Amino acid sequence: MLFPLFDRNPTRRVPWLTLLLIVVNVGVHAWASGLSQREQLDLVYERGLVPKRMTEVGSGKPLDIQQNVGNQVFKTRLETGRGSVYAAMVTMMFLHGSWLHLLPNMWMLWIFGNNIEDRLGRLVFAGFYLTGGILACYSQWLIDPQGMTPVIGASGAVWALLGGYAVTYPKAKVYCLLFIGIPLLLNLPALVVIGVYFVVDLVNGLVQLQNAVAAPIAYWAHLGGCVAGAMLMPILSIGAPPADADWRSEEDALRDPAAPINRSSD
Repeated sequence: MLFPLFDRNPTRRVPWLTLLLIVVNVGVHAWASGLSQREQLDLVYERGLVPKRMTEVGSGKPLDIQQNVGNQVFKTRLETGRGSVYAAMVTMMFLHGSWLHLLPNMWMLWIFGNNIEDRLGRLVFAGFYLTGGILACYSQWLIDPQGMTPVIGASGAVWALLGGYAVTYPKAKVYCLLFIGIPLLLNLPALVVIGVYFVVDLVNGLVQLQNAVAAPIAYWAHLGGCVAGAMLMPILSIGAPPADADWRSEEDALRDPAAPINRSSD
């Protein structure tokens, strides 16, 4: 297991939106944890992403769900109108199955999201995060268009951040804990860390396809989000200073074209 502890890539502005996303995700899960089991299931199916619901979008036919949950049979009916389905592609990013599902996502969001927000600015960062999460939904749907198990979690959007980080700060140092019987502390380039995650999920995703079984982890949402982030980041950062440039010097240069742009040493 390779787990990132922190990166050596300081930001120059307070990442308020990254912090807000973390607070909202934690708040939503704390609220949802207080619901009854039936209410939680209704929430996950209605506000999570059921792939077959995307397949039936706009058909005018409701989607009837019947799933065995423990010793009970859970039944519900989902509308397939465009508004409700497209809204679920956003709300699913803020739902999590457990604290163990939520906390690693939020940790990764903090480590990698603050630098992406710092580079893009808050407004563009918000668009990047949501777009990455939505494209991750489409990736999972393409792999399993008839799936009836709801997909939830910020993972797809967080993986978009990883993809954007990998192409922007590939050499940034990430301190990681590697556990292979004994714990080891490693200082690795971001591209290596994210690359390891990508390969592991790719292998797991291919195994999932080969075995044709539903997996508790949406590997293809992760992979699709990562690719989407890597492709979106260069486009959205057009006109921004180089990744190692000090944004304060960039602002001075905008006011005074003769002012030099200083490079940070980190």
